[in-house]
Amino acid sequence: MSLAQGEPKGTVHVDISPSHVINRFDPDSALGSSIDVLSRLDIDHVYTPHIVQEALSAGWGPITYRNNTELRMGAWHWTENGTWSDAAHRSGYFTGSTELKEPIKYILAYALPHRGFATSGDRPVQGPNLTYWKSNPYLTSRFTGESDALHPQWVVVDLQNEKTVNAIRIAWANPYATRYQVEYWVGTAALDFDAGPKGEWKVFSSGTLKNASGGTVTLKLSDTPIQTRYMRVLMAESSNTCDEHGSADPRNCVGYAIQEIAAGTLDEHGTFAEAPHDTTAPAIAFCVSSIDPWHSAEDVRDGGDYQHSGFDLFFSSGLTNSLPAMIPVTMLYGTPEDSAAQIAYIEKRGYRIGYIEMGEEPDGKHAMPEDYAALYLQWATALHKVDPQLKLGGPVFEGVNEDIRLWPDSKGRTSWMGRFVDYLKEHGRIGDLAFVSFEHYPFEPCEITWRSLYKEPQLMKHILQVWRDDGVPKDVPLMVTENHLAAGLTEPMTTIFAALWLADNVGSFFEGGGAAFYHSPIQPQGIQSTCLGWSSWSNFISNEHYEINGYTSPYFAAHMINLEWVQHRAGIHTMFPSRTDVTDAEGNTLVTSYAVRRPDGNWSLMLVNRDENNPHRVRVAFENSGRPNQAFVGPITLVTFGSEQYVWVNDGLNSHADPDGPPAASIVAGSRDTEFVLPKASVTVLRGQIATAVH
Repeated sequence: MSLAQGEPKGTVHVDISPSHVINRFDPDSALGSSIDVLSRLDIDHVYTPHIVQEALSAGWGPITYRNNTELRMGAWHWTENGTWSDAAHRSGYFTGSTELKEPIKYILAYALPHRGFATSGDRPVQGPNLTYWKSNPYLTSRFTGESDALHPQWVVVDLQNEKTVNAIRIAWANPYATRYQVEYWVGTAALDFDAGPKGEWKVFSSGTLKNASGGTVTLKLSDTPIQTRYMRVLMAESSNTCDEHGSADPRNCVGYAIQEIAAGTLDEHGTFAEAPHDTTAPAIAFCVSSIDPWHSAEDVRDGGDYQHSGFDLFFSSGLTNSLPAMIPVTMLYGTPEDSAAQIAYIEKRGYRIGYIEMGEEPDGKHAMPEDYAALYLQWATALHKVDPQLKLGGPVFEGVNEDIRLWPDSKGRTSWMGRFVDYLKEHGRIGDLAFVSFEHYPFEPCEITWRSLYKEPQLMKHILQVWRDDGVPKDVPLMVTENHLAAGLTEPMTTIFAALWLADNVGSFFEGGGAAFYHSPIQPQGIQSTCLGWSSWSNFISNEHYEINGYTSPYFAAHMINLEWVQHRAGIHTMFPSRTDVTDAEGNTLVTSYAVRRPDGNWSLMLVNRDENNPHRVRVAFENSGRPNQAFVGPITLVTFGSEQYVWVNDGLNSHADPDGPPAASIVAGSRDTEFVLPKASVTVLRGQIATAVH
């Protein structure tokens, strides 16, 4: 690498004033990876000594276990050893056993029959017995201790485009709503909680019903037809009549149930006509507030293509890196008794739990924050009876860059997080929130360009501040528990772009006050075609036999972060503010800097040169509140990984990296005049001692 001699292109300013510390973290609890849903064959291959060793070689510390079954609106059985509430029919609500029998290797998913016609959610687990929709019994006064009116349940009919309507037909099942109202949406994006709904719900002129009866009812809602895309049935009081499963279990007799629902028009002769559907538009969708977790043994998905790792296999394989693991409990589609049994089982086995995530992406299910919070408190009570020291948290938000906004409550509040936190505070239970977790998928997969790199530090620090502004207490840690460039696979995940992005992602997270960061996923995977080229989610590329054929750029970025910038198994690292003055003509910062003092006394700087085409020469100045500047002295370890060490070759199923690492390391003599060359498109770590500069 050669540059013209002369003045350095820029300066890295590191503020080492003791009063200006911006974060402290231990990599053994703060920098980790994740494992998600796999096929049975994948599980058999991943949990082998060679793959586990390779997975850990990227340097990540702890691991978080992702609950894809709850993401897919299904029930999961963390063990098949347990009891059904209706044992005679092997149905109802399943509670796993805490008995220590054969080690658990696989976890199965179950479809929810009472999902009924509901189509909202992320590719719901399919099953053979979809019957009717029924709301979650744990959101009724019997379990919340509050009026059902405080947790109204609802069904939104999405007609996909505006239609003329003035009537609705509802085939109620048991229990049915005795008090409800039918509304229409004025505006756009009623179900977009990411960008925020734009409009408001209005009650039809004849849409309020009291002392209503069940059965099939056809309601004329207004004399004048209304143009709308969305209609909502908002239910506030139940008949508390028992469903088809009988009165033996009180959960069968609370909430609301609907067999079918249709929007349309009612003419002067009383003839109902369902709103016509455009064949070119998506099918009419039905979004619901919650789902009853009732299911049966027949609803199992056991074909082998969709499994989760059994906890015995997970904890005993070595994949947890001998560190406490973050694990989930099913909350949106489970029971507190089953979750308590799961934790009791894990602790009985002697496995180490770091944190427990409660539920999975409630915002993506359009769950109301008050409903999620009511469930959270019930689960927290049950779990803390097992172990009062458990650290519980959530809400495990989908990856968003802005606050999650929803329909306003009676006080006009629209922030999902704000209302969730307020609910816990109002109930005197904010102490049950040991951490707040969210996912980070900042970009649209097909819209990523090189300039997207410049946005990442601001995106990460902004969303961290959003949660604080929403009322998350300063002493509640913020955690990213699932993370990648985008929620959909895209080629930049395997180009050098991903390495630079990940370094910026991690550095800005801790600069913004984050507590724990988990990158996804840890296991090898194959490559697939994407909108921008061939790519893989993983740190490794493997074939169908799980033989590792190569590494991806995030693997080497992880090496730079975990094995060069910080030091695992060493203790607390202290982070200080740092910045550079290397910018382009448009004011974009081309070189970012992240500075920590390690427990061994060395200063470690991670410098990301985001200039795709040019190297940059910099000096480093350590500044301390008006005292003489300090500089690196003695031997400095310099490690670089960038476009000179790694190039992704997009070649269909033969796509690979050439060259494919490793980082380049050297020793440089330090002084106040030392200049460091940062290669184009690279991550560089400088590590050494400092002393007062001589002028």
